Amino acid sequence: MSQENKKENFFQNVYEVVKLIPEGRVTSYGAIASYLGAKGSARMVGWALIASHPMTQIPAHRVVNRVGMLTGSQHFDAPNAMQERLEQEGVQVKDNQVVEFDKLFWDPGKELL
Repeated sequence: MSQENKKENFFQNVYEVVKLIPEGRVTSYGAIASYLGAKGSARMVGWALIASHPMTQIPAHRVVNRVGMLTGSQHFDAPNAMQERLEQEGVQVKDNQVVEFDKLFWDPGKELL
């Protein structure tokens, strides 16, 4: 399999996991990478999500960094789009960080057994 095919498959796997994140919950780039057996590839998950923006069925706004910061917000169509989408789902955001992150955290490694 070529490197390009591996990347496409990884991106598609990321999208399949992200589609499973329940509304009103969030996960992290690293949690997705770990679930996919690619621990240490959180940045690659981020790249996949940047590439997903034209695909409206991918709820990329539900993926934040390991402490709940909205680090991907600059890649959305408007500066506050990520926060607004989360807030529409009942997720509180203060100072660019998910409030009660630990409570709202969805771990695919535990949830998708």
